[in-house]
Amino acid sequence: MHGSSGCHCLRRRYNRHLERRNQRPNGSFALTYSFKQEGDKLTGTVTGPQGDALPLEDGKVEDGKLHFVVNIPMNGGMKVVNDGTIKANDEISLQAKSDAGEDFGGSITLKKQK
Repeated sequence: MHGSSGCHCLRRRYNRHLERRNQRPNGSFALTYSFKQEGDKLTGTVTGPQGDALPLEDGKVEDGKLHFVVNIPMNGGMKVVNDGTIKANDEISLQAKSDAGEDFGGSITLKKQK
């Protein structure tokens, strides 16, 4: 995923429909991730149900792996740390945890928007 030859650079939108866990009884919600990769730097946004685009911070891509942080400004604020793997079929496997280490329900798969 690095260098100019054979680079599957991320410059697309990816969607994911998430089911909320039992402690969040509001049902399901959708997230849209927009990624832009320049070298090993990853930037972009994630847009949730309210429509506010939150910027990706500390983003990087290396050897098919990606990492970024999203600051969520609700309930006093929370940082969500995201680590994932870019798959060959235009999908991304992503694991999200709070900065305190709380797992948000295991791995999710992001699919490229058509």
